[in-house]
Amino acid sequence: MDFSLFYFANDSANDSSGDRYRLLLEGARFADTHGFSAVWTPERHFHAFGGLYPNPSVLGAALAVATERVQIRAGSVVAPLHHPARIAEEWAVVDNLSGGRVGLSFASGWHSTDFALRPEAYQDRRRITLETAQQVRELWRGRPMDVVDGAGTERSITTFPPPVRRELPVWVTSAGNTETFRDAGRAGSGVLTHLLGQDLDQLAEKIAAYRQAVADRPDADGRPGHVALMVHTYLGEDDDTVREAVRAPLSDYLRSSVELTLTSQRSRTGSRRRMDPSKLRREDVDFLVAQSFERYYRHSGLLGTVDKAMDLVDAVRAAGVDEIACLIDFGLPDDAVLAGLEHLDTLRRTAEQRVPAGAVA
Repeated sequence: MDFSLFYFANDSANDSSGDRYRLLLEGARFADTHGFSAVWTPERHFHAFGGLYPNPSVLGAALAVATERVQIRAGSVVAPLHHPARIAEEWAVVDNLSGGRVGLSFASGWHSTDFALRPEAYQDRRRITLETAQQVRELWRGRPMDVVDGAGTERSITTFPPPVRRELPVWVTSAGNTETFRDAGRAGSGVLTHLLGQDLDQLAEKIAAYRQAVADRPDADGRPGHVALMVHTYLGEDDDTVREAVRAPLSDYLRSSVELTLTSQRSRTGSRRRMDPSKLRREDVDFLVAQSFERYYRHSGLLGTVDKAMDLVDAVRAAGVDEIACLIDFGLPDDAVLAGLEHLDTLRRTAEQRVPAGAVA
């Protein structure tokens, strides 16, 4: 079981010091020197929820020169917002700066406001995402792409600089749609997912569908693919202390997530019957968030003590997950998060040493 760090900060929760990227850089250096597999940064636009990360390639370039070993990944590039050649160019720079440590997860995007950058791509975003991922892979390999230039002339272009790593590791981001898992498998990509809106039994079924799609590929090479699971993470020595420390920031995170999800659903369907978050009573939102907090704290996050978290590690391993992407920046003070990384490293080492049930020691 691999462990990586995942970032998705709520900028409104940041302290007033102005050092917004301290946690990103210091956390990445810790991951680099303590055996973590990767650092993931997202792409978010026009909202404090994740707003520290409008372009993961820019942050990836900073991480490339601040680290030496850890993989540098986009979690995710919102593919329909960008030309594939631009994605290939930017990330090839990061690959060169890092000595060949880049990997990308491609997302279709979920909030309509993000598509102010490219509104024509919104309705067909899922197809565009899969096509873009394949086009970026081909450009990464040095193969030309047919385009039409500003004068209307057909051209064949090749992107520069050439990357260090010849094959680009690729994932497809899914919020839980089984067909997206299958699409990723058919494309020979990994899957990046989370436990907001799906439980482990449901996830296990989707991973099984993904593995089958990988195996059914005409050019299947026997490798089973790769599933990374993002989970909220904060560990300490006492469960009650951790629960109270994370209650407010995790509740704020869940509240932002609920409001954005409801707004996105309403704009996507165009139906007035969909729930309008502005019409919900404060006490109704608080009730939903409180219920979500208790459920998530108990069953869906690496939250509490190392011993408690190990139960979730065993459960996600049994579900078929290959890597836990630990979301550490959901609103706690930077110093507390950085101190908690020592406990997370203890968990990582414990998981590495534990032999899963049925395995041969």
